[in-house]
Amino acid sequence: MVRDPAGLENGPDLEAVLDALDDPDCRVIVRHLEEPMTASELSDATGVPLSTVYRKLDLLSEASLLRELTEVRSDGHHTTRYEVDFEEVSLSLTEDHRFDVAVARPTHSAEERLADMWSEVRKET
Repeated sequence: MVRDPAGLENGPDLEAVLDALDDPDCRVIVRHLEEPMTASELSDATGVPLSTVYRKLDLLSEASLLRELTEVRSDGHHTTRYEVDFEEVSLSLTEDHRFDVAVARPTHSAEERLADMWSEVRKET
């Protein structure tokens, strides 16, 4: 999924956020992401099979709850690490009785925002 690294235009998709937070494996992954980890490290830490971890990382990324960090290595192989990209998720009822979801995010430095944009560019190629 290509996300706008500066922020989501219309906010996160309500159904995607609720689906991700309702999934027990996704919640286990979030609990273990105290620091950035690779999919393989997450599989080892959680006991969730690697193929399932990849699917859950996609689900969490689609919900804009994870941040992907690409480590560029000199040997040409790149490593993707994942970190939690929210501090709080709020669900509210609007005046016209529709549900609205808001995600409070940690503040990112200019260097981190640049790294996010670079990651998005790499996905496009």
